[in-house]
Amino acid sequence: MNRPRRLRRCQLSVPGSSEKMMEKAAGLGVDYVFLDLEDAVAPAEKRPARQKIVRALNTLPWGRTVRCVRVNDLTTEYAYEDIIEVVEGARENLDVIMLPKALSAADIQFVDKLLTMMEKKLGLNKRIGLDVLIEEVEGLQQVDAIAAAAPRLECLIFGMGDYSASQGVSLKDIGGASGYPGDLWHYQRQKITVAARCNRIDAVDGPYADFKDPAAYEEECRRAMTLGMVGKWAIHPSQVETAQRVFSPRAEDVARARRMMAAYDEALAQGLGAVQFEGKMIDIASVRIVRNLVERADLIGM
Repeated sequence: MNRPRRLRRCQLSVPGSSEKMMEKAAGLGVDYVFLDLEDAVAPAEKRPARQKIVRALNTLPWGRTVRCVRVNDLTTEYAYEDIIEVVEGARENLDVIMLPKALSAADIQFVDKLLTMMEKKLGLNKRIGLDVLIEEVEGLQQVDAIAAAAPRLECLIFGMGDYSASQGVSLKDIGGASGYPGDLWHYQRQKITVAARCNRIDAVDGPYADFKDPAAYEEECRRAMTLGMVGKWAIHPSQVETAQRVFSPRAEDVARARRMMAAYDEALAQGLGAVQFEGKMIDIASVRIVRNLVERADLIGM
């Protein structure tokens, strides 16, 4: 079964315990919203939040927004009931389950099998996707196996907050300028993105905590986008516009890419393997690069 193509330029985090915040999120027109049962919800509120989330998924006008629920991780007492109650309650009104703190391929396969059984039992007409957070050093070491673990898997997300604790990264250097040369997270972002691309799934960058520093957030978006990630988290609605703008191609670049592809197709029809375009020679490698851009523009609707 082919994976669905979903926009993930921005993944907005919303506490599943807050009916007010979920109602606001439904009207923002953001690509993707995940209603959170994990870090944003206190232990005493986790079970009641499940039904609040089900009501939100079933009753709010989400439009084209991808609807996701982040469950608790598999070491907790909550995870399996999170999945069961949310899926049974929301059914086709749920698009994706997000699993935090994945440590191995076995974690993905457990959730995949549970969802497969539930889809059969409930007679669902669609497959629920699975997005996974890489936020422990063990998960990063196993990221290649994790990325290939199940056809249901659609996206790897770098969760740098928990990852920082897992690796022992200096607290003063997280989320801002530091004395470290270059990008503190370059290796992790690069490794996750390569694993994702090898398995034809998305890679997304995690949160930037200081939502009152839009310039720094935009730079973090740019760095992730440059490496091939398709989006970034937003922890506040003020970050949504920036992420969706940075991870969208420019209209002039899309138009040029379409012209380049047309010129190459015309050359192929004439039996040529390369052609001059705007003063430069282009070949299949050139077209492969711009095809990614055009496919992304088509998904956005540009």
